[in-house]
Amino acid sequence: MYEVNRSVAVLKPRQAFLDWLLQLPGNLEGSLQLAELRRDCNALLIPAADDYASAQDFVHHHYRTLFGAELADWCDDDAFWPELSPQLFLQWFDVEIHSVLTDLVDFPLEREPFVPFDLDQD
Repeated sequence: MYEVNRSVAVLKPRQAFLDWLLQLPGNLEGSLQLAELRRDCNALLIPAADDYASAQDFVHHHYRTLFGAELADWCDDDAFWPELSPQLFLQWFDVEIHSVLTDLVDFPLEREPFVPFDLDQD
């Protein structure tokens, strides 16, 4: 086992997020349930946190980037997006913080190439 120098933030959609999804073009109604969205949601590696408050502060400071990434997973046309605000982020997502991340696998982590979040823009 190896402790990883990261913490984890899990963004769990709330009913308001599902309501937004259901009003998007594409007729998703009936195919999505809130329990399903919350069961397999995005877990994000964030800087290692000494305490819950510092991890929560990191997520709240970068809410706009995280919120945009969540919306873009479902709709890449930001014309359908609401105006992003910290209050709306917390209405649409529960934020779960886990300060310790342990790797139970014996082989090295692999990273797939992607365009990283620009966390410096917030």
